[in-house]
Amino acid sequence: QVHVVESGGGSVQPGGSLRLSCAASGSILSINAMGWYRQAPGKERELVAGISSGGSTNYADSVKGRFTISRDGAKNTVYLQMNSLKPEDTAVYYCYVQVLRYYWGQGTQVTVSS
Repeated sequence: QVHVVESGGGSVQPGGSLRLSCAASGSILSINAMGWYRQAPGKERELVAGISSGGSTNYADSVKGRFTISRDGAKNTVYLQMNSLKPEDTAVYYCYVQVLRYYWGQGTQVTVSS
């Protein structure tokens, strides 16, 4: 079993920054990829950013240039640095960890509002 725990959500004004963290623990032999999805009210869950074990990254077009994903392999932790936040970034952010299957965190709320 793999446990996934997110932290770092909160409320911020437009233009502000937040940093999300996600740590995986448990029966982990090798992590293939980690990353973040988000889901806003009334919308489907969408990929925000992902990072492979080799360090390759991918981002949603809507966050390119504003968000940066990084990973600490030794700690099985992934980070999402979010800058220049917009109201449309408001959502619950879910971390995923891909081992043999996907494991998900419980989600952390990010609210961008003036």
